[in-house]
Amino acid sequence: MKIGRKIRNLRIKKGLTQEELSERTDLSKGYISQLERDLSSPSLETFLNILDVLGCNPKDFFDDEDAEQKVVYGKEERKVFIDQEKGYKVEWIVPESNEKEMEPILLTLFEKGEFKVFEPSLSETFVYVLKGTIKVRIGTKKYVAKEGESIYYHASDEHQIVNEAESMSQVILVATESYL
Repeated sequence: MKIGRKIRNLRIKKGLTQEELSERTDLSKGYISQLERDLSSPSLETFLNILDVLGCNPKDFFDDEDAEQKVVYGKEERKVFIDQEKGYKVEWIVPESNEKEMEPILLTLFEKGEFKVFEPSLSETFVYVLKGTIKVRIGTKKYVAKEGESIYYHASDEHQIVNEAESMSQVILVATESYL
């Protein structure tokens, strides 16, 4: 079981950033990041404190779901995060996808909006442009894709998606090794 992924999923469901969780648990943001990436293991006391802040008890955290696999997800089930300052909205179209192999999102970039900068990772990323035009920066190279085009890349360099247009752009983005 990947404890870090479950902690991250709970944090996102609560609408908390890593920084907010770190403030509420008196842990550093870097340590929260390490926990979520399963690079570090918390002490029992720290783990219980994190669960308390996230509103989850240990039994529910560790319960394996033997329920039938969920296949269809409705629009009302989406988890949404909006960053007005950077000018984007993320919709997790499969709410628990960060516990799975792929993480699909609907990303809306408002005019001149930019998604966060991602550090190099083992992830592979697929982007399909639904509306508008986007620019993807991978390392020092830049690629432009417009409506109906797709992009596929290995995230082995720092990367970012931006919308330099005066109008909204929207993409479906699917990443492996959940890092969104």
